[in-house]
Amino acid sequence: MVEPLRKRLDAGMPAFGSCAGMIMLADRVVDGIEGQEPFGGIDMTVRRNAFGRQVDSFESDVALAGLPGPDFRAVFIRAPWVEQTGDGVEIVATEARTGRIVAVRQGPALATAFHPELTPDLRIHQLFVDMVRERS
Repeated sequence: MVEPLRKRLDAGMPAFGSCAGMIMLADRVVDGIEGQEPFGGIDMTVRRNAFGRQVDSFESDVALAGLPGPDFRAVFIRAPWVEQTGDGVEIVATEARTGRIVAVRQGPALATAFHPELTPDLRIHQLFVDMVRERS
């Protein structure tokens, strides 16, 4: 299943990954588990479980670059963070306390370290829908 998905991503298929999905869309993973094979698609290095274990889960406000409205109340559950991005990767959000990169996009791919589906704020999902529409 990995190779067909990689080919689709390389061909420009839109993709959105949150939390573990961010890890799967990363070209490089730090502290990955043995045998973990990301699909790639975003030129970034992600650190797995960077914010700590399950008991370290938290909520924090993040400013969304280029999106109107107040800060986004993000839910982080054993979340990764982005340690490094390559050329062409747009930083969408950083976490307020640490300044760590927690949302990025590159081409038709979007990734968040947090879980936007656990909030009533639809801006992240709307951003992805808009990205897909741009590809059509």
